[in-house]
Amino acid sequence: QVHLVESGGGSVQTGGSLRLSCVVSGSIFSLKHMGWYRQAPGKERELIATITTGGTTAYAESVKGRFTISRDNAKNTVYLQMNSLKVEDAAIYYCNTQIGGRPTGGSWGQGTQVTVSS
Repeated sequence: QVHLVESGGGSVQTGGSLRLSCVVSGSIFSLKHMGWYRQAPGKERELIATITTGGTTAYAESVKGRFTISRDNAKNTVYLQMNSLKVEDAAIYYCNTQIGGRPTGGSWGQGTQVTVSS
C-alpha cells in the first residue's frame, strides 16, 4: 500500500505561483510513474500532469505551459510547480502512482487545497 502525503497548497491571487510536494512511502518510488490530479467542488477528479520513471512529462491542456511536474528520487518526492494560476485552478490537489494516467496507489492521500482569488 502506497502512502501519499501532499503539501504546499494555499491561497494566492490570480497570476500567483505555488509549489506542491508529495512524499511517497510504502513503495520503491524510483520505479513508479507518478501523476498529479485535482478535484474541484462538484467536479470529478482529473489528471493534470504525469511523469514517468525516466522523467518524461505530460500535461493536460488546461495547465500546459503553466505547470511543471518534476521528481526527486532521492527524496521520494514528486513536485508540481504552478505558475500563472487562474481562478479555475482552485481545487484539492492529489498525487498518486499511475500507469497510463490511471491511479494505481490503492488509495489517496489527504490532498492539499489550492485557492485562487481574483
